[in-house]
Amino acid sequence: MCGIVGASWTENGPPLDLERLAAMTDRLTHRGPDERGVRLEPLCALGFRRLAILDVAGAHQPMSNEDGSIWVVFNGEIYNFSELRRRLEATGHVLRTRGDTEVLPHLYEDLGVNLFAELRGMFALAIWDGRRRKLILGRDRLGQKPLVYRHEPERLLFASEIKALLTLDHTTLPRDLDPIALDRYLTYGYVPAPATMLKGVRKLPAAHVLEFDARTGRVRAQRYWEPDWNHEQTNLSFPQARDRLRGLLEEAVREQMISEVPLGAFLSGGVDSTAIVGLMSRHQRATGGPPVRTFSIGFDDPAFDERRYAREAAEFLGTEHREFLVEPHAWQLLPELAATFDEPFADSSALPTYVLSRETRRFVTVALAGDAGDELFQGYDRYRALALTLALDRLPEGVRRVLAGPLARILPASARAKTRLRKVKRLLEAIADPVPVRYARWCSIFQESDRAALYHDEALEALAQASRELDEPDEADPVQVLARGFDAANARDPLTGAMVADLLAYLPGDLLVKVDLASMAHSLECRAPLLDHRVVEFALSLPTRFKRRRPWGAKAVFKASCADLLPASIRSRSKMGFGVPIDRWFRGPLADELQAILLDPSSLNRRLFQPQAVKRLVNDHLAGRADHAYRLWALIMLELWFRRDDMASHPLQMPCLQVQSQPAVSPARLQ
Repeated sequence: MCGIVGASWTENGPPLDLERLAAMTDRLTHRGPDERGVRLEPLCALGFRRLAILDVAGAHQPMSNEDGSIWVVFNGEIYNFSELRRRLEATGHVLRTRGDTEVLPHLYEDLGVNLFAELRGMFALAIWDGRRRKLILGRDRLGQKPLVYRHEPERLLFASEIKALLTLDHTTLPRDLDPIALDRYLTYGYVPAPATMLKGVRKLPAAHVLEFDARTGRVRAQRYWEPDWNHEQTNLSFPQARDRLRGLLEEAVREQMISEVPLGAFLSGGVDSTAIVGLMSRHQRATGGPPVRTFSIGFDDPAFDERRYAREAAEFLGTEHREFLVEPHAWQLLPELAATFDEPFADSSALPTYVLSRETRRFVTVALAGDAGDELFQGYDRYRALALTLALDRLPEGVRRVLAGPLARILPASARAKTRLRKVKRLLEAIADPVPVRYARWCSIFQESDRAALYHDEALEALAQASRELDEPDEADPVQVLARGFDAANARDPLTGAMVADLLAYLPGDLLVKVDLASMAHSLECRAPLLDHRVVEFALSLPTRFKRRRPWGAKAVFKASCADLLPASIRSRSKMGFGVPIDRWFRGPLADELQAILLDPSSLNRRLFQPQAVKRLVNDHLAGRADHAYRLWALIMLELWFRRDDMASHPLQMPCLQVQSQPAVSPARLQ
């Protein structure tokens, strides 16, 4: 795993000199502490920071083909590089290293941008084609590795993380806040691709390739992988699906255990991570390897603590296990967390992921994880909620209106997270909505009416103005982010549509961002066997009845495929999720810190939000009248993002208002 940066420009464009290239490259030292490489070519500059995993002594980057006409910088892992290498050598290519990077320039020689279809792995890469004067950027199919860019009239800049671009001065990279991105952040807790919180900086979406032509300054982006979301296997029995899935999982895990440095796994005690660790353990026993090293993290709140299940799984599978604890004083890490995530990021599980990655890195350099099991096999509670509301859709319209209106309103709002009453109320409130709106409601932190009440008048006008400037103003509606998934799978059942929506939005926008940035902040490489695209394509093709089936419940075919690897208690337990007890923290040990940040005059006077609305959220939560924990967390992470050193040195510009970014609380207050 590594960090990459660079630029390409036209004959008339501003070049990226060595000093600026070096500054961008070194800003990503955490992603690659082992080695630094830079390359200046006519009309192109490439920078690289390396975390050595394969061919530790060799495989230096940037790397070229035989004659130096093609140069590559690459972040990630190509798991099928050995077979690609053999194929290339059989056709006359000369490869000088033992790692996976060198197959890329040679594959590009043979296939051009079609090389991406041949890669099995996680990656973000840049290829400079000196003969054609083109810079090619590409990102893996599911979006495991990040890549951002800025296109100017005569130049393209790119980097693994926005913080590398922020080493450029504010005239080169203006700090302009995108109102639509802000609105989507408040809705979902992350900024979905291709936007970032900064206007003019874009994310390359998953499964996309982008070409910059240094002869004209033009860019062209296209998707290189898109499964048939509407394809459903109808001639496969459940036992056949179970057995085929097991074979795919075994191969994916085997491939992803290749490493020349210490390797382990995250083990939460849930079905997904236990299954992956079980497959790893079987592989180790078959090859005579040592026990798998596993790592888990928990809390002192039983409603959020999974450590006992992790211990049980570790004992069942015979791993060498370590566990860690997150306590309220971990709050001191929030400024670090805001600096790690280059945009506001409201997924509170980033905190335990960050701590878990830091502690795990003391023992291993690579960790496998069970990410994506819920998206692929319908494991989230919101899939079950959607199934329930679809059943209620068969009721007469008048009955549904009563359930969604008067009955939902008279149910008292719970001031505590994870209560049955709160879930029932949220379910009933949504049943009158169309399915995509219904699903978006359950995925949202601030509903549309909540955001409207929160915004300052000037911020509302800025959002309206930005919406009017879109080619399709309706695209400003955050619901459209998830509606695309339902549209893509419009011939399938709504639960599959929800699954596709998550694969296209939530997975690359939240879950994979969290894991990559939190782990790479500590130079830890995380791999996810469930994101092998063969596993993904097969899971997508299975009908919902294979994913929700008695006696297995949710994720049926996945549980059945790995039944021998799962202790009975884990196989049958309800999903807990990787949450944080912030509702209790904010009413107890962190109440003062909550108020110190959000009620500080500099925070209240940014003219983004109505001060009284923010005060009301804080006071209602502290008094126990409502549970606003996740909304308050979102506002805190936004505020801490404004205070980052690389943001606070310049005012953030926004149409109709200016947001001055300046520290309002001494760093000592939070440390």
